[in-house]
Amino acid sequence: MIWGIFKRDMCHATRNVIAVIVSMGLVVVPALYAWFNIAASWNPYGNTKALKVAVANNDKGYKSDLIPVRVNVGETIISTLHANDQLDWQFVKSDKAIDGVKSGEYYAAIVIPKGFSADMMTLFSPDIKHAQLKYYLNEKINPIAPHITDQGATTVVNTIDKTFAKTIAQVGLDLASSILHYSQSPQMAEYMRNLNGNLTTMADTLSGASQQVTSYSQLLGSANDIVDSTGKLLASATKAGKQAQNALKQGKSGATSFTSAGANVTSSVNTALDQVSGAFDQVAAKVNKAFDAIGKDSDTAASQLATLSEQISSGESLYDTYITSLNHMRESVEQLPDSDSAKQALLEAIDREITLLEAAKGDSQKLAQQLKDASTQVTQDTAAAERSRKEILNRITSAKQSISNVRDDYITNVKPKIDALASTVSTLISQTDSMITQLSGTADDLDDVTGDVGTNVTSIRSTLGAIAKKLDSSAATVKELITKLETGGNAGDGNSDGGDGDNDASSSDSGESDELRALATANASTLSTLISAPVALHRVSVYPIANYGSAMAPFYTILSIWVGAIILCAMLKVTISDREKAHVLGLGDTLPRVPGPSGPGNASRWGLRLDHEYFGRYAIFALLALLQGTLVCLGDMYFLGVQANHALQFLAVGWLAALVFSNIVYTLTVSFGDIGKAVAVVLLVMQVAGSGGTFPIETLPKFFQMLYPFLPFPHAIDAMHAAMAGSYGNEYLLDMVYLALFLIPSLLLGLVLRKPVIRLNNWVSRNLESTKVM
Repeated sequence: MIWGIFKRDMCHATRNVIAVIVSMGLVVVPALYAWFNIAASWNPYGNTKALKVAVANNDKGYKSDLIPVRVNVGETIISTLHANDQLDWQFVKSDKAIDGVKSGEYYAAIVIPKGFSADMMTLFSPDIKHAQLKYYLNEKINPIAPHITDQGATTVVNTIDKTFAKTIAQVGLDLASSILHYSQSPQMAEYMRNLNGNLTTMADTLSGASQQVTSYSQLLGSANDIVDSTGKLLASATKAGKQAQNALKQGKSGATSFTSAGANVTSSVNTALDQVSGAFDQVAAKVNKAFDAIGKDSDTAASQLATLSEQISSGESLYDTYITSLNHMRESVEQLPDSDSAKQALLEAIDREITLLEAAKGDSQKLAQQLKDASTQVTQDTAAAERSRKEILNRITSAKQSISNVRDDYITNVKPKIDALASTVSTLISQTDSMITQLSGTADDLDDVTGDVGTNVTSIRSTLGAIAKKLDSSAATVKELITKLETGGNAGDGNSDGGDGDNDASSSDSGESDELRALATANASTLSTLISAPVALHRVSVYPIANYGSAMAPFYTILSIWVGAIILCAMLKVTISDREKAHVLGLGDTLPRVPGPSGPGNASRWGLRLDHEYFGRYAIFALLALLQGTLVCLGDMYFLGVQANHALQFLAVGWLAALVFSNIVYTLTVSFGDIGKAVAVVLLVMQVAGSGGTFPIETLPKFFQMLYPFLPFPHAIDAMHAAMAGSYGNEYLLDMVYLALFLIPSLLLGLVLRKPVIRLNNWVSRNLESTKVM
């Protein structure tokens, strides 16, 4: 029965040319629907160069007083965009650019403001301003297919943003390169040489001024010392003059006072010499004591000997004092008239006394040295120490004898001659009295002057010292600046002496300059690309898809197969007339009249059951649906060039989807008539939104995510993706099984659940037909 129905349907479908054309149209129309959509979305993001974007440059540029180079970033951007073909750049005035965006003539517009270059150059100043471009975007325009509107618009915006980021970066690099080249020009080199020469002269001038100020300060210091010495001398002279006046007043009686003073001096000299002689006896006793302790405590003995050596050395000043006094006395005697008979004899006596004192001083020095040498020998060699002991004792005896000779000679020769001078002292006192009086008055007047001068000189010296430090500091700063300029100039010339390498700072500056030069002279396009997108995405495609059209092909292909199923049910009859049933049963042109309404299942008493009618009429639907699926899949692969790594699997998905979709739509139409067709359209709309063919199902509302597993589209699309790019495990087979399972509820509705609703469907159909409109 099924075969008989199918044969008659095929005969009717090919009975005339119009029927054949309509049948062919039913097969071709779904394919056209899929191909147009796939071709339209083949590469939408690769055609952004057709988008018109207006650019308006109002930049006034920037010129620094320090660097006489005019900078106009806006002009550089315009010249760079002239060579850029990523977008259709339109170079117009700012008013036209903004109006063009509003009217839809331009997709977007970029306006470069007047102070753009000046704001960019604030990067080198403390007050940094962000350079801003005004970007106008008409979001109402949508050049991409409706289902990818948002993603397409965002991609276009990102393309513009990235292009301008790269352009601005390239402008900055070109600007840095220009400044670097200018810094290496002969003109800049001449500027630097002149600057270095002037700075060197300035540093030398500052250093010379500092030295002069220091010399002035030292000279004032010497003058201050002289003033201080003069003040002290005057004070001493004043004091001495007063003392002398007192002495003269007391000594005006004659030579007796002088004689008494001579006697006192003689007594003092004798007492001092006796003390020295006695001191030598004490030294001898301490030496013996120290040498006796050598065997017991050598270190203590050495310390005692060293102490004795120092004591004797310190006593040498006594000899110097006596010698100096005798020399002063000799100078005073030389002032006496040559006619004085006592002059020559006294001079000879004084000279002999000085000779004896120097000999005694020499013995003391030798004694001190021997004691010092002995202090180092006592801890080393006992025998040598004993020898040193004898020598030291002998030296002490010799020194004592020298002192005795000095004392005896003084008493015998010097003292009598001093007494002889007493007769002339009275006259000397009289002559000196008036002179001391005048000197005292003069000294008192000068004392106040020297005090004020010393105070002022000290203050001036302090001020000059501070000035000298300031000048030295300024000279050092200028010299440091010269060194840095020379280092920067050498680094900029790219020359390296490769010498001693003592200057680490110079090496560091040279290294930084080399890096700057390498950055400025490198490929600006490559560097600007790096700056605009510092992180490069290394994309590793898993199950790669050739292009966007191939990626969208499963969705549009499956969608067109469902649309084809709806078209079939709209163009072909899903019910079998009683006349056709009679011909299939061999009963002529009409069925015998039986009680009850005509319709599905009314010929079951003659052997044409309801399932025979269902499958018999569905056979032509299935054939045309398979032809639709075959044509659209073959066209995808061989007409459009859609990627299909497994062509047979790709075709199998189309075939299975055609059978499942046509059966679902056929069953809904057979069971519910025109209402079933409306339900099929509703299912189409729901699956377009919730199948995950365009956006990931995770991005859809919760309702669609819950509905997703119960729709046939997602499984058909996933199976077709697996056939195109490869399958993970049994992914393809599972999706095919899930898709085939939708036949179960469809057949259950068409064969079992359909019977209770047949009368309802017939009643609805009669009412619709009674309207003469539906």
